[in-house]
Amino acid sequence: MYAMAHIKGSSLAPNLTGMVYFMDVPGGVDIYVEVKGLPLYKPGTDKVPPVGPHGFHIHETGNCEMGDPTNPFASAKGHWNPTNQPHGNHSGDFPVLFSNNGYARTIFFTNKFKVIGIIDKAVVIHENPDDYRTQPSGASGKRIGCGVIKHSSYPLYPYI
Repeated sequence: MYAMAHIKGSSLAPNLTGMVYFMDVPGGVDIYVEVKGLPLYKPGTDKVPPVGPHGFHIHETGNCEMGDPTNPFASAKGHWNPTNQPHGNHSGDFPVLFSNNGYARTIFFTNKFKVIGIIDKAVVIHENPDDYRTQPSGASGKRIGCGVIKHSSYPLYPYI
């Protein structure tokens, strides 16, 4: 089974666009991500967290309406966590995305779900890095990108 999500940026990253592809493979799911328009890395201070690397997760609801521009994509709700695990072990916890002059591409594997289980959820990119321990969301900051996961009838990986 295959799925994809088209990422659009929030008011905090209006040029952010990209795609996330999901493909069932033996034992789990391969995930391919390609985005551009990410904010450039900015180091943090004692009072301000860094901008990037960017937290990246599946969220509960497939709703990417912008809503309040100061709290974008709140309609996607919280992190998807069907097995009620502590943060860092949610089924929807993904590796951070590193901005390379605004561009990121990564491929990874997870055995925590199959594609059928994530249809009509959302993938969300956050402004700050995920620390994988702060409950419930890893202190990853505001939402800068969102895309609804939709079923696809064929693999859409650019490299296939």
